[in-house]
Amino acid sequence: MQETLLELKDLTISFGGLTAVNKLNTKLYNGEAVGLIGPNGAGKTTAFNLIVGVYKPTEGQVFFNGEDITGLEPYEVCRKGIGRTFQVVKPFGKMTVLQNIMVGAFVNTPKQKEAKRIATEIMEKVGLQNKKDDLAQNLTIPERKRLEVAKALATKPKLLLLDEVLAGLNPTEIEDAIVLIKSINQEGITVLMIEHVLQATMAICSRIIVLDYGKKIAEGTPEEVTSNSEVIKAYLGDDYENA
Repeated sequence: MQETLLELKDLTISFGGLTAVNKLNTKLYNGEAVGLIGPNGAGKTTAFNLIVGVYKPTEGQVFFNGEDITGLEPYEVCRKGIGRTFQVVKPFGKMTVLQNIMVGAFVNTPKQKEAKRIATEIMEKVGLQNKKDDLAQNLTIPERKRLEVAKALATKPKLLLLDEVLAGLNPTEIEDAIVLIKSINQEGITVLMIEHVLQATMAICSRIIVLDYGKKIAEGTPEEVTSNSEVIKAYLGDDYENA
């Protein structure tokens, strides 16, 4: 039997009259790679922000490793074992690549030597070892994306939330990123990823959750989701469905 790592129960948040996430129920199991997809404005990043404590839910609960973590502060959630990247990457521009990754490592150790060891190991894993002394502000977009992943990995997550890490990459860079994400998952880190590059999501994830207007409209294998009429309608509209 698969062990539940993350469970969302009736997770809901409203901003004024707008319900951005509406009674979201799902489970993630240890070692899975799961995609969270949906049109722009569907509530995907808002769901991430609810999981990690940036937003407090209007109702519902977040359970991680069997513990109710609803309402914890983001740094507390991070220490529990949930790491995340951001859609808009904002590295510490005046710091080196190594120093940026060490910031993540300091979540679990106060010792500079240990933080440097962790950061060096992760830097090699994501392919940034040749950039270790470069200032983050001088990196290319693909390199910044890798640095964003490295900073999250340095916090030693059990669950890694990836928010559009493939956006802005060319096909070759996307292929390289797919290999990296798969290797992270194969090391035992559970992955939940938001991605608009659907082919990549299908290549990485065994299960897909689809949101539309804050509600879950489908959940299943990539094949099940892509043949679901509600999903087709959400992405392509009524005209396509009826064509």
